[in-house]
Amino acid sequence: MSKKSAPRRVGETEARAFSRSIRVSPRKLNLMAQLIRGKSAEAALAELTFNKRRIALEVKTVLESAIANAENNHQLDVDQLFVAQAYVGKSIVMKRWSPRARGRVGHIVKPFSNLTIIVREKGETA
Repeated sequence: MSKKSAPRRVGETEARAFSRSIRVSPRKLNLMAQLIRGKSAEAALAELTFNKRRIALEVKTVLESAIANAENNHQLDVDQLFVAQAYVGKSIVMKRWSPRARGRVGHIVKPFSNLTIIVREKGETA
């Protein structure tokens, strides 16, 4: 008498990881997503490990989560995985202000981003 399980959002040879409200602008995070898109999982992890940007560590944890999902939840071969998709979405924007001269206000925006990484096995082109 339980509910039917929801259909999979990704293909049979794919695994997905999602992180929301990462404290960086989508424009900067997209640079990191472009860096790993299309690379093998091992090469992408090496690229993120030695990258100087602060946000590279957060992207690395999401990629590791996608690899772990592929291995444990979908029984995919870790050595055959590559980053099929890595895309960034806009999240909330905190709005702050700073007092300026002559009674005016300087607006400060602190954007947040969402990150989705999908890894796929190389053997299939589905």
